[in-house]
Amino acid sequence: MFLQHNTLYNYACFSLAFIWIFTGLTSVFFAPHIGFDILAEAQIYGSVAKAAVYGGGALDIGLGLWLLVKKKIKLCCVVQVLTIIVYSGLLSWIDSSFWLHPFGPVTKNLPIIVLILWVYHTDSKQP
Repeated sequence: MFLQHNTLYNYACFSLAFIWIFTGLTSVFFAPHIGFDILAEAQIYGSVAKAAVYGGGALDIGLGLWLLVKKKIKLCCVVQVLTIIVYSGLLSWIDSSFWLHPFGPVTKNLPIIVLILWVYHTDSKQP
């Protein structure tokens, strides 16, 4: 049996919110050293690195919370896709081998963008 359209839409929004919030919390609280290590490969240190890691984490959490409140979802979707493109571009510039990483830190972004686009197009059909 298939899920009702609005139920699937809600699950998609909650799933995306989970990814953004968990990633942000991980970046800020659980493993900021990973972000600092990646930035160090590009010779980015100090206050710029801190701004990137903690600012990026805050942005991620903010996007997740934005999805949960379901206000201006289309704009939220655009910001999500732009954020993913920027993050993927920066990560590719710093170390293109992340495209071949078995956990797919960059390649997983392609299906996530498709899900975001589905939410974007489905948003106008919600009651």
